[in-house]
Amino acid sequence: MGKVEKYIADGIARKGGLLFALIDPVDYKTPSDAIFAGRESSDGGADIVLIGGSMGAQGELLDIVAKGIKEKANVPVVLFPGNISTVTKHADAVYFMSLLNSRNPYWISQAQMLAAPNVRKLGLEALPVGYIVIAPGGTVGWVGDANLVPRDKPSIAAALALSAEMSGSRLVLTDCGSNPKDGHMPLEMVTAVSRALTVPYIAAGGIRTPEQAAAVIGAGAGAVQVGTALEKGGNTKKKVAEFVRAIRVAGKKKA
Repeated sequence: MGKVEKYIADGIARKGGLLFALIDPVDYKTPSDAIFAGRESSDGGADIVLIGGSMGAQGELLDIVAKGIKEKANVPVVLFPGNISTVTKHADAVYFMSLLNSRNPYWISQAQMLAAPNVRKLGLEALPVGYIVIAPGGTVGWVGDANLVPRDKPSIAAALALSAEMSGSRLVLTDCGSNPKDGHMPLEMVTAVSRALTVPYIAAGGIRTPEQAAAVIGAGAGAVQVGTALEKGGNTKKKVAEFVRAIRVAGKKKA
């Protein structure tokens, strides 16, 4: 177990719930805006700053933003890759993901094969993540050619999560896509996935308020991943702090 993976596991055990703040450089007007948001997320108490997205977060843009955030962040900086190009040496770790419910084997094992030598060369810690996309799926569902898990079928999500753990994933991430119209995945599904697992569980997609984040943690997730909700209206540091407070309270109740 690497340093960042241990940090995640220990943080969930101690705090009951963690906040992963996602910065997608493509969604900000300038690289400087993305860097500022990442630094503010760290200062606001986010447990991890994630950088990446489904399309376009690569090359010089990724290098500039990751370097700028890492220079000032006091928490791990982790890459959330949309493809094999979403890697940079200016990070601590990368979600080394297999999209378990993709129809295309590229997203299950081939992209990982292509990326692995470069991840090793860059010295990034590879976090073995089993990735499951829930309806409606958004951009990631389309790009990843996912056989989307229906929102009213928690048993399917739970079985996929369990298969991820049994196949060697040491973290599991469920994601219903960026800013879905129907909001985050149903709490019943969060609970079903959580109960199926003995490894850290991260829930993402549609978590728009601190209250919703607290509900997802209370339903069983070990961490919530929030991106779009932090991009609008300024004062990222304050928003992150509000999310963190709500998550910590929910985590303590859960414990």
